[in-house]
Amino acid sequence: MVMGFCSTTFLFLVLSIVFSPTSVSSSPTQLSYSDHCASIVPESTPTRPEFTTSRLTGFSAGYFTGGTAILGQNSSSYSSGFSGSLTFRTRSLHATQTKGVYKVEARLILSRYGTYYYGDDLRSSFPRLEGFWSESSGELCMVGVGSVSSNGDKLRLSAVLKLSNVKNSSNITDLVTGTLESWDSSDDSSSFDPISIFFIPVMNYKYSLSSSSTGCAAPETPSLSTNSMNSICSLLSSEQFELEYPHNCDPSRNCSPFGGNIGYLPQFISIREVHCSEDEDKLHVMVKFQNNSYDYYRTFNPSTTLIAEGSWDGEKTRLCLVACRILTDGDSPAGARIGDCSIKLSLTFPEILSIRNRSSVVGEIWSTKTVNDNGFFSKIVFRSLRTRIPGIPGQRYEYTEIQRAGKLLLKKKPAEKKGETYPNGYPSDMQYDMSVRSSGHQMGWAYLQLITLGDKFNDPYVQHLNSLEESSVAVAIESKTMNVSYRISLTLNPDVKFGDIIPESSNFSGVQTVVEISAEGIYDAKTGFLCMVGCRKLSSSHQTNSSDSMDCEILLNLQFPPLNSKNRRDIKGSMESTREKSDNLYFEHLDLSAYSFYGARQSIWRMDFEVIMVLISHTLSCVFVGLQIFYVKKHSNVLPSVSLLLLVVLTLGYMIPLVLNIEALFSGSHDRQNGMLESRGWLKADEVIVRVATMVIFLLQVRLLQLTWAAKLREGSQKGSWDAEKRVLYLALPSYIAGCLIALFFNRRNNEYGDAGSNYSFLDYEQHSLWGNLRSYAGLVLDGFLFPQILLNIFSSSTEKALSHSFYVGTTFVRLLPHTYDLYRAHNNAISVNGSYIYANPGADFYSTAWDVIIPCGGLLFCAIIFLQQRFGGRCIIPRRFRELETYEKIPAVSCESDS
Repeated sequence: MVMGFCSTTFLFLVLSIVFSPTSVSSSPTQLSYSDHCASIVPESTPTRPEFTTSRLTGFSAGYFTGGTAILGQNSSSYSSGFSGSLTFRTRSLHATQTKGVYKVEARLILSRYGTYYYGDDLRSSFPRLEGFWSESSGELCMVGVGSVSSNGDKLRLSAVLKLSNVKNSSNITDLVTGTLESWDSSDDSSSFDPISIFFIPVMNYKYSLSSSSTGCAAPETPSLSTNSMNSICSLLSSEQFELEYPHNCDPSRNCSPFGGNIGYLPQFISIREVHCSEDEDKLHVMVKFQNNSYDYYRTFNPSTTLIAEGSWDGEKTRLCLVACRILTDGDSPAGARIGDCSIKLSLTFPEILSIRNRSSVVGEIWSTKTVNDNGFFSKIVFRSLRTRIPGIPGQRYEYTEIQRAGKLLLKKKPAEKKGETYPNGYPSDMQYDMSVRSSGHQMGWAYLQLITLGDKFNDPYVQHLNSLEESSVAVAIESKTMNVSYRISLTLNPDVKFGDIIPESSNFSGVQTVVEISAEGIYDAKTGFLCMVGCRKLSSSHQTNSSDSMDCEILLNLQFPPLNSKNRRDIKGSMESTREKSDNLYFEHLDLSAYSFYGARQSIWRMDFEVIMVLISHTLSCVFVGLQIFYVKKHSNVLPSVSLLLLVVLTLGYMIPLVLNIEALFSGSHDRQNGMLESRGWLKADEVIVRVATMVIFLLQVRLLQLTWAAKLREGSQKGSWDAEKRVLYLALPSYIAGCLIALFFNRRNNEYGDAGSNYSFLDYEQHSLWGNLRSYAGLVLDGFLFPQILLNIFSSSTEKALSHSFYVGTTFVRLLPHTYDLYRAHNNAISVNGSYIYANPGADFYSTAWDVIIPCGGLLFCAIIFLQQRFGGRCIIPRRFRELETYEKIPAVSCESDS
């Protein structure tokens, strides 16, 4: 009874802690809706939920300005307008007794971002706002409470949200504006100034201008077609584009759609908030003009943003859009509107890429106004920054400078040396970060990214070599020469002259001028020598017409060290201009160098080693379980003292990966690993061997479980044994559930509420995902597999040696060895390809420096407790007074029987 009460109390406390945020967030009902919203939308009694309606499904993009008291100030020089974004999601919608009025519950999150390099994201969350929406007037008023973290403390916020023009349907000219106002008095620390809000609605979106997008001309070069509008929307939403202005445009007047009013000439655009029509080949987007390829402060400026809609023209194989400006009066969203839809955009997907055109997406922006009209600007070309975008099949690369590179290769390549082997086509062996020096002085850094090998593309966004299949690699190995193309990102230090470029110190600390160079040439795998011709885009001041926008008088040479060299050597190379020194585009000879780092081969070696570790661990597990089976057959009297829950935990640990076929040891996407593992030639053998070993352990665990179950069912041992097992279950199961709820709680806080300062990368997101937390927690339960046996020994006061030393010590060793290896791997900078972990997979347990110390210590502690219990009795670890209490409770019953 005492133990059951304690378990129930513990579980109740954990559940109270876990669900406490919900109880706090439900407090908006304590606020007075009528005091702040009755004049906007009168309160009405809810009647029924709206399950099937598409009303008030949410908004595409939301931005705000203000709120510096709770979210700080954005220091970006380009952050005029709206310096934060917000998310509004409807939680529930109910019809009311008043026709056209609905009760709404929603979640609102405001985020003001730091830079990518400095500063943390700040976030304020209102998980539950409640109010009413009038469909006829478009007014929405809600009240609620939320929170924001400030200086490590959580501030409670009370607020009123007021939105206008919230309609059941929308089109390109619709905007939703409003305010978020503090409920607290101005003297309160949680009070804040009114926050101005701006939304772009997408409820039941109606395309009204898509028919006007038919004025796009057919592309001048062959363009690819597509039957999938979803693939177009997917790639556009993740792409950045560089703008190319006409060489004769006037930056103060007619270069950009915004003239000289914004104080700078945008260099890049990004397409955001992409929404595709489900039944039509149409889409609705936001086009952001910005001065950097990365939006460091991720702000929103309506003065440099266009709202566009359009459709795919299958005959002309291009995407045509009509764009409108966002017109505002200053920085306030009050009175904001969308108008002046005199801008058009078109995008195509070139079929042929070359050294002079590396962009997978090319587009144009132009004005339909006449030259003398206000708002007219010259046609602008924009190109995607990425050379290869997944999802566009049919593109091919055409080499145009190979003959020049071949002649230079014959002159410069070194003599072939017997016995030396060089990289033969694997991308990870042929792309590097390199130091750039001139006359002994550091000029900057260069990153060489392999684009094509032969006629195949290298896809840097996929971790395996599916784009460099057998045909290219085989040609490379047999002929030992191959055509290659690279993209070279040259990052220059401030005040370093490079041809016509003299970079200035950036306003953003740590960000330097980047020069992009396209290169192609020939690689000789016999000598490890690479010779290429490079081209770079010229600044507009050096372009006299549209045909001389590239400087292709650049020569690059690289010498790779041998793979089989005993001593690690540096990669050496050079970059030089073939122009005369008097030419303005000439630059001094540059020396390139990099530390040789054949990552694929080291990763393969690591995976080979990890496969061996897996096989050793599985073999040892088989031996230890087998020894336990022999032990209990020899000492059958100890079987009732073995914990069933312990055996169930171990059995499930091997059964679940087999049943679900998720391969706990080969976790991650199978496809992502294929290229890396198949390059070892071991993939199928590894999988078969590991699965067979896992199956053998599973069958042995089942046999041990069956023997223990049968022994507990035998007459004479049933009552005491099952009594203790039930008590173990009553305590252990709530403990396991409580741990699981805590994992879910932290996952919920990270993903829904988002504390201030949280800024997770993609890998962080995977680590904090629901499935990731559950998998890691399951690994922790397996690490503590002795916990049920410790409880059973206490409840049964057993002195039996139920577990052989080889079983509990050996199995603990097998469970803790991965943590020791993870420490070694972390402190020796082991290379890892995403998804390539085979042993000590971070997704299958808690792995970090702290956990790698805590878990082994806990495992050793459990082993020590089992040893003491089997030698001195199950209750030897309990304080003496509690052991005596249990003894006194049994004495009356014994004395009565003796008297009788």
